[in-house]
Amino acid sequence: MITHKNISVFFIFLLLVLFLLNLYTAINFWWFVLIVLIWLGINAFGSARISSNYHVKAFCDNPSETEKKIALTFDDGPSEFTLEVLELLKKYNTKATFFCIGKNIEAHPEILKQVIAEGHLVGNHSYSHSKFFDFYHEDKITDELRKTDKLLEKFTSKKINFFRPPYGVTTPSIRRALKVTGHKVIGWNIRSLDGGIKNQDLILSRIKKRVSPGGIVLLHDTAPHTVLVLEQFLQFLQQNNYEVVSVEELLNLNAYEIERG
Repeated sequence: MITHKNISVFFIFLLLVLFLLNLYTAINFWWFVLIVLIWLGINAFGSARISSNYHVKAFCDNPSETEKKIALTFDDGPSEFTLEVLELLKKYNTKATFFCIGKNIEAHPEILKQVIAEGHLVGNHSYSHSKFFDFYHEDKITDELRKTDKLLEKFTSKKINFFRPPYGVTTPSIRRALKVTGHKVIGWNIRSLDGGIKNQDLILSRIKKRVSPGGIVLLHDTAPHTVLVLEQFLQFLQQNNYEVVSVEELLNLNAYEIERG
């Protein structure tokens, strides 16, 4: 059926085609290619860099913080290594925020229960953490966030407010999904790269160089080398008079909202 909306869309498409044809004939072909490549590059960079705020607003640090305060975050758990991380955090009287994957919550519910019981915060890190998450339709992303929220809320009894996108990549579909779920995106400005690098000295050197007041550190509670780096890093923070605070305190945002049940 032909509708006013269909006609409008057709004419907009026609005008776009005419514009592109005029543009193509007005400039050199290679300049046209260059413009397209630049546009693609800007989009790729903006999507891959969470701190760019290209698609969504992400809280990656507190630039106005003048005191030596910093926040620790861990991605991809819970796992068996989360228990070792918890031991170290308790030893150094430190609290952190754990961004959890839904399927890992199902595999290790008792570990998540311990994380919360020991006073740490938890956030949503998708259900599957699929390599194709960035290509999902907004409805599928919304379903993943809601499914993981439901798993987390069994233990918090509160609505989950924080979300960290898998790989730190944002897209228009993620933006639209977040409008539905209402999550706040939490990023980082101190990336350890411990998810790919196993050299402890390299990881430790990398994060030490980037430490500054108001920073948020990204680590993973899924590998033994991170556990070894963590203790050395906590010692470094103590020696340099840094106070580790929660993401809530550092950013003045609430990790949870409405009481459940």
